[in-house]
Amino acid sequence: MENNDLNFDNRVPLEELKNTVELVKKELGSVIIGQRHFVDLLIVSLLVDGHALIEGVPGIAKTITAKLFAKTLKTDFNRIQFTPDLMPSDILGTSVFNMQTSAFEFKKGPIFSNIVLIDEINRAPAKTQAALFETMEERQATVDGTTYKMAEPFMVLATQNPIEQEGTYALPEAQLDRFLFKIKVNYPSVEEEIKIIESHHGRKGKKPEENIKAVLTPKKLAEFKKNIHDIIVEEKIITYIANIITSTRNHPHLYLGASPRASIATLNASKAFAAISGRDFVIPEDIKKALVPVLNHRVILTPEREMEGMTTESVVTMIMESVEIPR
Repeated sequence: MENNDLNFDNRVPLEELKNTVELVKKELGSVIIGQRHFVDLLIVSLLVDGHALIEGVPGIAKTITAKLFAKTLKTDFNRIQFTPDLMPSDILGTSVFNMQTSAFEFKKGPIFSNIVLIDEINRAPAKTQAALFETMEERQATVDGTTYKMAEPFMVLATQNPIEQEGTYALPEAQLDRFLFKIKVNYPSVEEEIKIIESHHGRKGKKPEENIKAVLTPKKLAEFKKNIHDIIVEEKIITYIANIITSTRNHPHLYLGASPRASIATLNASKAFAAISGRDFVIPEDIKKALVPVLNHRVILTPEREMEGMTTESVVTMIMESVEIPR
């Protein structure tokens, strides 16, 4: 019996996907200096219908990168600034009485868009966050007993500041779990800082978004998503993911390990990493790229390790190094 798996040509057409991803990166690279890993993770989130939580100190281009990323797509974009007095109806919308028809009409809120950027997500109270998370998980909003579906694609990019914690509401673990990735954005290097200053000087007052063109349509994106579902994942790769995730549950440095949702998130993200590399099969390196952003917000350090200054990234790396890589 002939085995099609012995054919080393790509069984999944990935060339157009890979080329389009390069175009998106090129557009963003014309304005955003550095942050390549951040951009890669945003692209992967989009390709696997994931949402991303972006954490970093103010002024390191979290918001502008998310805005410009949305601009490379031919889709709608909304930005919502979360504040302590924000109500669920401010996000979802509200029913308004129409005098002409003598009936209530639903006026959609800003969450009804394709790419939604939420600035400082941890500033809003719990009930507002709860309204948002139903929309993220179910891709629908229920208002006054009527359910409204979100348009495709639908992706939430939320930022939070790790420093100013006054007047913030920590996101509960169950809500954090709704995000595919938690992306930690760091300061640029000296070389990158010089390029940032030169780039700003060279624009002569022009807004950064004026330099960005849309290169990806919703129709093409839907095709690419189907291609990612077809990426081949061998049994030993699945076992590798399971071994890493289960290792988090009994690790001495961790108070809380990762759930099966983390396994599925790792699988989906690693398939997308393979696809944007032009490969139709997953290798251990794809899993390693996905693990830190997938587990960043899903595992909790023990208080002792946290006081010692250990990070979740260092523990995840430790676990990766301890689990045997499939050959």
